[in-house]
This record gives sequence, structure tokens and C-alpha cells, in this order.
Amino acid sequence: MEFNEKLQELRKQRGISQNELAKSLFVSRTAISKWESGRGYPSIESLKAIATFFSVSVDDLLSSKEILNLAQNDGREKEKRLQGLIFGLLDTCAALLFFLPLFASRLSGDTVQPSTLFGLDSVQLYLKILFFISVSALTIWGILSLAFQNLAGGVWEKCKNKLSLSFSIFSLLLFVISLQPYASVFIFVLLTIKALTLIKRR
Repeated sequence: MEFNEKLQELRKQRGISQNELAKSLFVSRTAISKWESGRGYPSIESLKAIATFFSVSVDDLLSSKEILNLAQNDGREKEKRLQGLIFGLLDTCAALLFFLPLFASRLSGDTVQPSTLFGLDSVQLYLKILFFISVSALTIWGILSLAFQNLAGGVWEKCKNKLSLSFSIFSLLLFVISLQPYASVFIFVLLTIKALTLIKRR
């Protein structure tokens, strides 16, 4: 008997609805429905809660094959969460560009002086606005990624890392084209770490 069948049987033996079970386990009714229809497995924590609620062991709930699949899925979920955390922290680090003298402020002649983004006055206004937009977008996206770290599934899960990479690539191209070498190197390092995280995960 598979896990979804065992869960249905235990619930019906207890005489409770999916909604009542969901409340007892502090999960959504949709999650219970998904587990009982065989469209997914609970996390390790939820599985322990199910075992405790029905006074059975985890081994009674799962076959050896299901235990292996669950362990693999749990490992992948932890990797995704770690990757999301790394991306969020790296994007938030972009805020340093506001305060560190990583921009080249060109004075008269060939003289170049390092400047913060706030103190950058020698570039055209539209370019400075683009710098602010790109750095702000990266920083805000990093803060959102960290704030919604535990939000799984849906559009957010699919697009958060892609948008993070897109913002980084846009910022890198902007700084390279506008001849800002230090800011370019800074963003390039952040982008490289993200790329290495993706490669390691695969």
C-alpha cells in the first residue's frame, strides 16, 4: 500500500475530514488533498507530525522506495532554499554600491577620482538615474527574496532567480558600457557566485 492510500485509510479510520486533518497538522487542505491523491509527499517535518497524530511510525507510513524518494526531494528542497538565500544575500549586497567609492568620477583632463554613487556628479543625469535604478532594483529584489524565502511554488518560485540574474546582467552591461570598471567588477563577482551556485546544484 502506497503512502497516499495509507494516509486516506488512517484519516477515514479516525473519522475526520481533510480539512480537520489539515488544521491538526497546521497545513493547508490542498496539501492533504495533494498527498492523498499521490501528487506529492509531505516534508520530513510534516511526515513526523502525521506519524505522531496517528500514533504510527514513519516506517509504517512509507515504503523503502518512498523513503528514498522523500529523502531525495527533501535534499532538493534544501538546495533550493540555500540557493534562494545566497541569491537574496548577494542581491542585497548591491546596496554597497551606494556607499563604497566604486564609481569613477572623471575630473578635468584624464584625472579620475573614485566616488560613491551618491557623490557621482561627473556623469550625465540620465546615466546616474539608470545607475540608481539598477542598483535599487537589485537591492530591493534581494530584500524581497529574503523576506519571502519560505514562499514555495507558483510564479514566485519559477521567476525569482531568473529575475535576479536578469537584474545582475543588466547592471553589469550598464556599468561596462558606461566605463565604470570597479562597479562592473563588483557586479561581475556577484554574478559569478550565482552562476557557480547554479552549476553546483546541477
